[in-house]
Amino acid sequence: MTITKVVNNNIVISKDDSHREVVLMGKGLGFQKHIGDLIDRHKVEKTYVMKDHGMTHRFQEMAADIPIERLKVCNEIIQYAKDTLQKNINDNIYISLTDHINFAIERVKMGVPFQNPFLWEIKKFYYREYLIGKAAIGMIERRLKITLPPDEAAFIALHIVNAELDLDMTKMVSMTKLVNHILKIVDDCFPGQIDKESVFYERFITHLKFFAQRIFAGKEVESDDEEFQEIIRNKYQECVDCVEKIRVYIKKTCNHNVTDEEMMYLTVHIKRVTTK
Repeated sequence: MTITKVVNNNIVISKDDSHREVVLMGKGLGFQKHIGDLIDRHKVEKTYVMKDHGMTHRFQEMAADIPIERLKVCNEIIQYAKDTLQKNINDNIYISLTDHINFAIERVKMGVPFQNPFLWEIKKFYYREYLIGKAAIGMIERRLKITLPPDEAAFIALHIVNAELDLDMTKMVSMTKLVNHILKIVDDCFPGQIDKESVFYERFITHLKFFAQRIFAGKEVESDDEEFQEIIRNKYQECVDCVEKIRVYIKKTCNHNVTDEEMMYLTVHIKRVTTK
């Protein structure tokens, strides 16, 4: 492999055997190097293969100003997330999470506090990702001797969830708000009746997360089983009334029509979490 561009002393651009543009990172990899020089493969510590030239360009612009040790720990965090979740994660996380962590470190060094207003919701809705965020804070402290505030675990979790769902951060925050408000509607409809420690409540939250994803993706669940839907409506009228409030709220805030099938699923879940 030969160098097609030197980004800085530690990062160069090249092309792999499939002629894809790649970003290579390694201590001293670009030191006193020029376009056309051969790359010392023994110095390559990380190879980034982005899905298009635009993403490659954004990454190299960002990485040019970030110390290599910070890039390394971000790679470690992302790999840990992939190994833990065993899910496809959008490669954009190498840009978004690295940029966020670098900025968070700078804020700590300047003594600028930054709180996460969705800390509770993220812990509840995306607990596995939140635990990865906590582990990431530990990695940063061990590798860089910098202590990030606990709220950063939730911010890191959001970036991971965002990469899992392949959504932008604005939609991710809006989805979190939506799920939280639906839970508030259910709480208001059934005060003191919900067992938030039950497995049914955990399943309900999981359902709401996927429900919110479908709303923001513009997808609907349809069914022609009208007889079963009618049975549910007649049997669980209180829950149906609660779901109707949820439907009105979603139509007002998201301009999304909740299908009868979705309403039936919500009704069944609400019945389960309100039954002692």
